[in-house]
Amino acid sequence: MMNRTRRLAALTLLIAPALALGPAVAAAPAAAKCNVEVDSAGKYHLWGEGFPANTTVTYSGSTSGSVPINKSGRFDLGGLTGAKYTVKTADGKTTVTCASVHY
Repeated sequence: MMNRTRRLAALTLLIAPALALGPAVAAAPAAAKCNVEVDSAGKYHLWGEGFPANTTVTYSGSTSGSVPINKSGRFDLGGLTGAKYTVKTADGKTTVTCASVHY
């Protein structure tokens, strides 16, 4: 039978690596992206995801403006003219050139 000191030493060897790792790290948010699609009326639909939740982004291209980001990090804007847009977060940390999507 192990004495108490040996049991504590063995237990320390088992627990120490787990404590050194710390709490589990949350998954990184998805990279911000946006897309432009043409709708059946010939207007363009701009949408994106992976942006900071509950913020605002500005878009520029054939038209420009700003749009709120929902709690899921997404935005959706329709009725635009032109297919080339760039979206930028309010803090200026993220700028994304939107990809044209063709079906």
